[in-house]
Amino acid sequence: MSILINKDTKLIVQGITGRDGSFHASKMKEYGTNVVGGTSPGKAGQEVCGIPVFNTVKDAVAATGANTSIIFVPAPFAKDAMLEAIDGGIKLVICITEGVPTLDAVLAQRYAKIKGVQVIGPNCPGLISPEEVWQESCLLTSSKRDTQA
Repeated sequence: MSILINKDTKLIVQGITGRDGSFHASKMKEYGTNVVGGTSPGKAGQEVCGIPVFNTVKDAVAATGANTSIIFVPAPFAKDAMLEAIDGGIKLVICITEGVPTLDAVLAQRYAKIKGVQVIGPNCPGLISPEEVWQESCLLTSSKRDTQA
């Protein structure tokens, strides 16, 4: 039984045009994750691995019905990315970014709680739903190559 992600998850990738965002978006798509879009300010209309790019999370949610976001942005921008996802209508935010200042993470977690949104991370290695992977279509949200302790 899936707890957070399953075959109904519609994922957007914040920071999809960056090195890490584009790499992991392509891998997640290969694994069978339903990656419905990505965001990168000023790059709307582009595609990354066949995935449409939007300027904002709100635009991506309106166009795709996304309910989950995974964040691959530099640490100084992670707080704003989490807040944008929360305000944009996302119900599960997964922040992969390492090195996010503690107070930024606390602020995002508190705001998410007020809005009824679940935030996993920052410095999250990703999520996987084993039943979905082994019994259905290989649903994987991300996996970092290495994580610092």
